[in-house]
Amino acid sequence: MSGRYQHHWYLNEDGEAEPWWDDNDLLGWASWLETADRHIGFTELESGTVKVSTVFLGLNHSFGEGPPVLFETMIFGGEHDELQTRYHTREAAEQGHEDIVNLVQSYYATNKKPEKNGNGESK
Repeated sequence: MSGRYQHHWYLNEDGEAEPWWDDNDLLGWASWLETADRHIGFTELESGTVKVSTVFLGLNHSFGEGPPVLFETMIFGGEHDELQTRYHTREAAEQGHEDIVNLVQSYYATNKKPEKNGNGESK
């Protein structure tokens, strides 16, 4: 790829990010984006009340500063709702998803509020 900023990206047949071949073909890229499976990871925690989702964004979020930023992990629900981390590569996104899941699991394992029994006392 040349040194120019590439805004639109897609996942090739191997699931790796590549620049969209024609930045003027916005409708073609949008059509691909609408139908593509862009999920890299999805994990539900805390009986489904916390979700960790990692996706391919399709747009370069580096905005011309450094390597393309194409993947994002976000937490939905719980103490860390809407916390996000972005990545340059699929490999980093996969590892990042696993790391965030482990971090959230660790947080909830060590920061549980005491449960109450029927008498309103802590168990």
